[in-house]
Amino acid sequence: MDDFYCEQVLSKKTDVNIVAETADAMAFHHTKPFWPVHIVVIPKVHVPSLTSLADYDVTIVHKVLALVTQVAKQIETEHGACRVLTNLGNYQDSKHLHFHVNYGDPLA
Repeated sequence: MDDFYCEQVLSKKTDVNIVAETADAMAFHHTKPFWPVHIVVIPKVHVPSLTSLADYDVTIVHKVLALVTQVAKQIETEHGACRVLTNLGNYQDSKHLHFHVNYGDPLA
């Protein structure tokens, strides 16, 4: 499976706990969290990655980042800190643009 987010989440084959949603983006708790607070933010249209935007309307990145900002602010307010990251290339398990918004030490 190259695109878990399109094939499972957006198709609703996999149920997720949605944190926030707009017409263009969705934020939800990671299905296999690595941190105590681990939220994923994705565009609702397929975009392969941050470095593969040439054939896509880049305004989607602004819309996704607006939701990332909203979720990150909430986590920072609740916990005093927050991380935002994205993976690229071989680090990217699912070939769909997504951001991890998280807090805490990695889970054992």
